[in-house]
Amino acid sequence: MQSYYEATARERVAGILDGGSWREILPPAARTLSPHLQALDLPVAFDDGVVIGSGTIDGLPVLLAAQEGGFMGGAVGEVQGAKIVGLIERAESDRVRGVVLLLESGGVRLQEANAGLIAVSEVIRAICAVRVAGIPVVAAIGGQYGCFGGMGIAAACCTSLVMSEEGRLGLSGPEVIETARGVEEFDSRDRALVWRTVGGKHRFLLADCDMLVDDRQEAFRAALANAIRAGDRLDLGLLEREQSMLERRLARFGAAADGEEIWRDLGLDPPENVPLMATDALVAMGNRVRAA
Repeated sequence: MQSYYEATARERVAGILDGGSWREILPPAARTLSPHLQALDLPVAFDDGVVIGSGTIDGLPVLLAAQEGGFMGGAVGEVQGAKIVGLIERAESDRVRGVVLLLESGGVRLQEANAGLIAVSEVIRAICAVRVAGIPVVAAIGGQYGCFGGMGIAAACCTSLVMSEEGRLGLSGPEVIETARGVEEFDSRDRALVWRTVGGKHRFLLADCDMLVDDRQEAFRAALANAIRAGDRLDLGLLEREQSMLERRLARFGAAADGEEIWRDLGLDPPENVPLMATDALVAMGNRVRAA
């Protein structure tokens, strides 16, 4: 079994795409280095922490970007953001069936400040523009660094989101919340609390992710291929339905102080058993009761 959680960005590319189909764009030999990190005399990566290129999944032509969490926690800077944006914008001209984003990021690089923030905003704009054109953008989250900050917003803008139990998704990371609000607000060392709040199982039950899979690259591969085939066009009606769902969720769960309260409200009793459930069992139950 190939673990998605333990794999590097390039190992995930190899596990997700059809064998022999990968064609990398701006490989390490191109040395697309961040000028900001160089100016600060900080370590750089020749691909700036993201692998981009084209290939096929189950015969479907796609463009794919995979963030490398091992480089600065997957944080986005100007060059990395430009690589992702350029890749997404090729989707229409290359006539691909979809764009695949393997996300693993703590957010924007603090060292690159506004340049990083602008880069993330451009990623979000590109995702929405391609979806309006009818090309699905599907994302996967299952790495050890999770997906937070601006890339957490980008993930929410995708057509479909695939997560594993090990994946985490949020706007602010646990350590950021604790630093800003204190340990009384959120104890980032309480791993059970962290996963009850931002973990893959909780995100699936809240309908923040569309598919929950186990930690196998083959499982992510199958789910992403299905998501591409089922992709729909972004339009006003879809946005209105999404807004209505969020309003209902806020009215129902807004006062909840912990994930277990939400699980109990959904009818998962006893709620403390949810983290112990196997993925298949939770998906079967979640499809019946999760927030809609």
